[in-house]
Amino acid sequence: MPVAPARRAGDLLAWLRNALEAERDRWFLWLPVFLGSGIGLYFTLTVEPPLWLGLLAAPVAVALALIARWRQRFVLVAVALSAMAVGFAAAEIETRAAAAPVLERRLGPVPVEGRVVEAEPLPAGLRILVEPTQIGRLASDQLPARIRIKLRDGEGAPLPGEGIAVRATLLPPPAPAMPGAYDFQRRAYFDRLGAVGYAVGAVRELPGEAPPAWRVRLAALRAEMTRRIQAALPGRTGAIAAAIITGETHAIPEADAQAFRDAGLAHILVIAGLHMGMVAGIAFFAIRFGLALFPYLALRLNTKKWAAGGALMVTFVYLLLSGITVSSRRSFVMTALVLLAVLIDRMSVSARGLALAALVIMLWSPFAVTGPSFQMSFAAVAGLVAFYETFRERISAGYRDAGHLRRWGLHALGIVLTTVVSTVATTPFTVFHFNRFPIYSVAANILAVPITGLWVMPWAILACVLMPFGAEKIALVPMGWGIDVIAEIAHGVTSWPGAALTLPSMPVWGLMVLSLGGVWLCLWRGRWRLLGLAPIAAGYLTLLLPRPPDVLVDSESRVMAVRAANGAYLASTAARAGLAEETWTRRAAVAAGPAWPKSGSSDDGTLSCDAEACLYRARGRVVAFDRAPAALAEDCGKVDLIVTPVPARGGCRETPVIDRFDTWRNGSYAIWLGPERIAIESVRDWRGQRPWVPWRPPERAAATAAAPSGLVP
Repeated sequence: MPVAPARRAGDLLAWLRNALEAERDRWFLWLPVFLGSGIGLYFTLTVEPPLWLGLLAAPVAVALALIARWRQRFVLVAVALSAMAVGFAAAEIETRAAAAPVLERRLGPVPVEGRVVEAEPLPAGLRILVEPTQIGRLASDQLPARIRIKLRDGEGAPLPGEGIAVRATLLPPPAPAMPGAYDFQRRAYFDRLGAVGYAVGAVRELPGEAPPAWRVRLAALRAEMTRRIQAALPGRTGAIAAAIITGETHAIPEADAQAFRDAGLAHILVIAGLHMGMVAGIAFFAIRFGLALFPYLALRLNTKKWAAGGALMVTFVYLLLSGITVSSRRSFVMTALVLLAVLIDRMSVSARGLALAALVIMLWSPFAVTGPSFQMSFAAVAGLVAFYETFRERISAGYRDAGHLRRWGLHALGIVLTTVVSTVATTPFTVFHFNRFPIYSVAANILAVPITGLWVMPWAILACVLMPFGAEKIALVPMGWGIDVIAEIAHGVTSWPGAALTLPSMPVWGLMVLSLGGVWLCLWRGRWRLLGLAPIAAGYLTLLLPRPPDVLVDSESRVMAVRAANGAYLASTAARAGLAEETWTRRAAVAAGPAWPKSGSSDDGTLSCDAEACLYRARGRVVAFDRAPAALAEDCGKVDLIVTPVPARGGCRETPVIDRFDTWRNGSYAIWLGPERIAIESVRDWRGQRPWVPWRPPERAAATAAAPSGLVP
């Protein structure tokens, strides 16, 4: 007889209950997952929830979790909901705390006075972060908390803490280049950055400023160290050395930074687990070796604990020098847990250490969860922890009876496995955020990581020790030799055929499904962890779903792009496209074609232009790009959509129009053409009305009333 569905469901629930109970010691590891889910829920909303919602939901959910624990019913569900509520509330609180005035329009050149809080060297010039005290005629209550100004060569190099005066052109932080693209405006909001711009004159120092806060003093120390490193090692070598020691990466030339990314060596340029672990290890063994040189101390002290304490202090200093970034905070917390375990004679549990590090960072800065640094850092470490937890016994057995030659082989194999696991774990986030996948990262890391650990990092530590005595060049020069070798490896690997694969961005929900599968696979120990492979596969399949927009319009209606028959994007003007075109082509994983013809047709015949307008024909639709009011009047009612930098002011009601007012109000547009309908999505549609989105007056009813929204099937 067939088994009744109710019985099958009961068996399934019993199996699930037994599996969960068998992994009770892993339940804690899911706490940061649910906390992050609550944070993610907040940031996916398109309307700002009231603050009372999070402040009320969090304590209520926690109280229900305590009741559930007391009654021993639905404990896991209650704890999961309470963690989500706490994450949601923490994100709301951080958003309210970060609120600060933002420049509403372009200003300048205007006189700017204020105090420098950060100074970042660039390949050409310097970029400073300023807390302004005066910006032109802006009222004090309209002054942004911070502004960022780019200085040209020869304009001086002010240090953090100095008061300055300069004439600068300032602009509001830019919005995303298209729906779904990187949202710098949101990042600027949480950094309390209210304007960006560039200097148009020399910088003058203002005397008589108050003593700076400790963060500013720390930034001044980092800036001075960076300057001295680059003085000893000019060019690319010094920029990479500064990135390794002080975390300043902006001075690295773009060609070199891209080579490191395409070779899978970008982690060497970012202070994270690799660097923190190496610094802690070098400091630990150096201190213990130093104590062993003195028999009186070695016989009376627990040198292992003293070395652990000293290494903890060294890594904390390194955390401060790194700029206290998300990746360095995570690495420090995990490293500190290992060293503290040595101090109290306890075994360190890596998975719990990772969970604690995640909880600390999420509660400290919930917004960090949305960034690639947090996601890739924790994905890599979670993958490595899960891998070595599973295969630790086999690996240890291989080391026990191995000779010297075999041990070296096993070390090389360890580098390979570590690279493969971390690459697999971070690939979905790499593709989602950067649309690039390094093919030869394993080969590059086998060559570069040993040089970094055995040569570059020891010299970096020695350079920091010698710097107070002005003798840092003694260590920086040999450090530079190793950096040059690593840079040549990066460029050499990227010169191989097909070194980096460009992929389109998967949908956000696809990344979430894939991440859930990865978390399931990493956090559980039983065989049921393999169930996580199904959502991982489903997440990767979503790469096949998105169809690139057929038409793109920038936020000023000045640059447009259309898809040619071969899939490439043709930009309306190569001179002004810049970042917008780079973002459009990268996210769609297509090439950039030639600029629009001034007259005549494109090679594939999809685009035809004259002095006043261009017509684009695709998928049975016609889109007009009108440059003059006369062309707008002529095309009204004769095409399916009109895009124009001319203010239409509702003059055409027969055809949907996207004009300069629409892009000013709603940001960039992405348009999909289809035989059934035209789908139009703006940056404002995608982001909604959130605190980091500039307020604009309500749109005119006639602007896009005839254009149905939604994605084309």
